[in-house]
Amino acid sequence: MSVNTWIIVAGDPAIGNLIDTARSLGGSVSVAVVGPRAVADTVAAAGVDKVVWFGEPGAVPAEAYATVVADAVAAATPGLVLAANRASDRVLLGATAARLQAPVLAAVSSITADGAGLVANCSVFGGIAEETVTVTGPLALLLEGGPVPAASTTVPVEELPATPLGITVVETKPSSFEQVDLGAAPRVVGIGRGLKTQEDLALINALADAAKAEVACSRPVAEGLDWLGKDRYIGVSGAHITPDLYFAIGISGQLQHMVGVRGAKTIVAINTDPNAPVFKEADYCLVGDLYALVPALTAALK
Repeated sequence: MSVNTWIIVAGDPAIGNLIDTARSLGGSVSVAVVGPRAVADTVAAAGVDKVVWFGEPGAVPAEAYATVVADAVAAATPGLVLAANRASDRVLLGATAARLQAPVLAAVSSITADGAGLVANCSVFGGIAEETVTVTGPLALLLEGGPVPAASTTVPVEELPATPLGITVVETKPSSFEQVDLGAAPRVVGIGRGLKTQEDLALINALADAAKAEVACSRPVAEGLDWLGKDRYIGVSGAHITPDLYFAIGISGQLQHMVGVRGAKTIVAINTDPNAPVFKEADYCLVGDLYALVPALTAALK
């Protein structure tokens, strides 16, 4: 059984994992893009079968295109609709799922197709269990993005100019934190409450620079201490990442955090507690003071 898939993109072309998922189901892979033309061009060279570009929102939020995107994608009667787990993409996916009367699943570890329909394995109860769900009709999934692959061929971009909903931007305020897409990062340095002060982030930033990595954190660091933006925390209700390398620094390794890093290929953990739960899932375990080990790692990487 092959399944035709549509992927919805709102401004960020980091959808490598979504393309891989769609290809694994054997059907056609089409992409609906709201955003700069350059995004549509990038996706068109990523090994998909079709790209439809609805235009660039400009001063209008991408969410204003929810109705026109939902109408166009639903008219193609896809078996599966995918979007990256990002704010605007979630809105467009939700509108499309509603138009298709399709359920929406997140925290999906795998999806296959058989004679009965689509079969998805999803984490439940904070990641302590996994549920298998079979859906006989269309299905919508939220997945982590991932780097866009470069294909040997490029498909033409179909332009479908659309009129967005009448949304007016009343005020725009810059975020106090730099935005990041952890799902697309090949290397990530994560910090927990083992870091003593916000000023000590300089140590972590130096390691991240040496490793060419993004900086992330456990939930308390973002929501309790407010040291980093909320898009940088990893865990059940945060980002789920699939990097080649993840540093867990000063992180105890509670289940709520580790659920978000299980897709990492290699985990390096630093903690003063030899019995810290993080060491049960790490590939390399460094027992010691992060204030001594992090500078040493940084120097070695440089």
